[in-house]
Amino acid sequence: MAKASKKQFTKKPDPAGADRINKVFKFNTDLGQHILKNPLIAQGIVDKAEIRPSDVVLEIGPGTGNLTVRILEQARKVIASEVDPKMAAELTKRVQGTPLEKKLEIVMGDFMKMEKLPHFDVCISNTPYQISSGIVFKLLSMPKPPRMAVLMFQREFAMNLTAKPGDSLYNRLSANAQMWANVKHVMKVGKNNFRPPPKVESSVVKIEPKNPRPDIDYNEWDGLLRFCFNRKNKTLNAIFKNSKTLEILETNYKAFLAYLSEQRGEMMVDNAADYAKIVKEKVEQVMNETGYGDKRAAKLNQNDFLKLLLAFHQTGIHFA
Repeated sequence: MAKASKKQFTKKPDPAGADRINKVFKFNTDLGQHILKNPLIAQGIVDKAEIRPSDVVLEIGPGTGNLTVRILEQARKVIASEVDPKMAAELTKRVQGTPLEKKLEIVMGDFMKMEKLPHFDVCISNTPYQISSGIVFKLLSMPKPPRMAVLMFQREFAMNLTAKPGDSLYNRLSANAQMWANVKHVMKVGKNNFRPPPKVESSVVKIEPKNPRPDIDYNEWDGLLRFCFNRKNKTLNAIFKNSKTLEILETNYKAFLAYLSEQRGEMMVDNAADYAKIVKEKVEQVMNETGYGDKRAAKLNQNDFLKLLLAFHQTGIHFA
């Protein structure tokens, strides 16, 4: 009798195998558990990621594995970050005994609380909507960000992320993300493609971090944008000449002088100086020299904000 080959008995991963899980599993919507059930959309998301055979892919919130099994078929390795032990157990069970099992590493815990991230080339996520912004900026602020991220978001958040100067949805999120990455809306996903259905429509966004990375300090850049977009439809004159803003800038300016004193070994802070007046004059100087005083943040692009940041730095005013 001929011996049966191992291949005959190798269990194959079943991309549709989540049907049983999805029907009987109780999802925790407080954790953002809305499982993507449409296989065509799941495959479309994976295809948009342009995964290479040598890639390590990070998947945030793999759930029952509808995306995971498709990613595993194309990548060298998948690191799945999962906060729910029940989900992790189901995912493990789904690939157990298949050729994909050795390519999957499940990391238990909250992605947002992970201080040290493993190396990965691509990030894919059906993102829990309550941490959408946190995930985007955690990825973009990495010293070596991934080559690409394909992320599912609430539709309005996705529209914010991709909005351009002058658009009604353009905000700090838009300007910040587009400074560090090329951001593109690639797919709309209706709520009925999930189990259980969320209350809002969704969209898939492709984020490609810029390489080389812009040579500016992230915290300085973000600090400036926080001021500018605090009230995006007010003029920059109104924002930066506000008494509370001036108080913060005065504190920052004194901290900068103290830093210079330490670096140079000489006292740069004059206790008799009227720093409130000095900072106010510096702000007026920046507004006049750049010509942005009468402009509104909602209309400014990345180059405008860069010029503004450089002008403030030249006067000694910093934001982080």
